[in-house]
Amino acid sequence: MKNMYDVQQLLKKYGIFVYLGDRMADLEMMQEEVRELYQSGLITPNEFQTSMLILRSELSKENNK
Repeated sequence: MKNMYDVQQLLKKYGIFVYLGDRMADLEMMQEEVRELYQSGLITPNEFQTSMLILRSELSKENNK
């Protein structure tokens, strides 16, 4: 996983589509969904860490606008 598209594809694989109309809310909801997938044992620790890093990076970019 290297970018937001990859995180979206990971979520899509589990039937999760996030679009709330607000970029910040979308990113926060994606973080929650990734946490749930990890806690349920559906994704690996590596997928979890990589996804969270990408999402945090995107949140940081949004905060700096």
